[in-house]
Amino acid sequence: MTSTAKATSNSKSRNRLLLAGMAVILAIGAILILPKWKAAIDNGGQLPREPFRIAGNLYYVGSRDVTSFLLTGPAGHVLIDGGYPGTAPMILQNIAALGFRITDVKILLNSHAHFDHAGGLAALQQASGAQLWISEGDAEMIASGGVSHRNMAPINWLISSGLMRYPAPRIDHQFQDGAQIKLGPIQLTAHVTAGHTPGCTTWAFPVREGNREMLAVSVGSLSLPMPTSLFNWNYNAALRRELARSFVRLRSLPADIYLSSHAQLFSLKRKFEERATSQDPVSPFLDRKGYLEDIAKAEAAFCKALQEQQ
Repeated sequence: MTSTAKATSNSKSRNRLLLAGMAVILAIGAILILPKWKAAIDNGGQLPREPFRIAGNLYYVGSRDVTSFLLTGPAGHVLIDGGYPGTAPMILQNIAALGFRITDVKILLNSHAHFDHAGGLAALQQASGAQLWISEGDAEMIASGGVSHRNMAPINWLISSGLMRYPAPRIDHQFQDGAQIKLGPIQLTAHVTAGHTPGCTTWAFPVREGNREMLAVSVGSLSLPMPTSLFNWNYNAALRRELARSFVRLRSLPADIYLSSHAQLFSLKRKFEERATSQDPVSPFLDRKGYLEDIAKAEAAFCKALQEQQ
């Protein structure tokens, strides 16, 4: 072996050892930090928020941070997102406080398969008897209770150990991009805006308030996923295509009422307070400008991440 070849081999060996050492450090750090981190998020996600009607047959029934939306109708109701595993009792209480019965919820939907949005689905499904619809891209993760996750492969074993697992619900139906879910007069269109998870779904549905019909759009997530591998911090080509396509798709939706999977993302607290003094309680939620601005911010963050990985 030539001196150049030996130097190259030694360099590769040092890099492998360095990466292995980093992996051990990150794993130990995760073991020590993740339980406290998860407990803090669980507590924050389960702080109560008063349930209320947003517009027409659309109601807010989620926690202070993690959202859940109820669409009511004569043929039954549709519930979007189940929160954390410990959030389900709060959602049940909120639905009852508004005068509705959980047994009238016939369809359960999900924004994406992370434990803060899918964790309570199993309990809500058991309480309601509802049919659960999940995108094909997120079905594997939902069915496994959060174990399988393309973007968190390096810490799959931490998920498997129970730190971020959740009770696995029964998946009754899987759908693809563009699917329409109907229940009586309620009709939702599933826009798979992949990136945050493989099957991250943005739900769009009409809401009628008096003689006005508005399009409500609940964004699955605009947050960038974690790197695809501990040993390769780059966003791969497939993931880049997914995110780019998702930004284009979101901009194409003529959103009137802007919603999201986290309350802070669409300023729910401010809008809730404004509705109390507004002549039109719906008007604070008519926020296409904020919707487009947040898409632009998320796309800028993505472009910056791509530049940094260069």
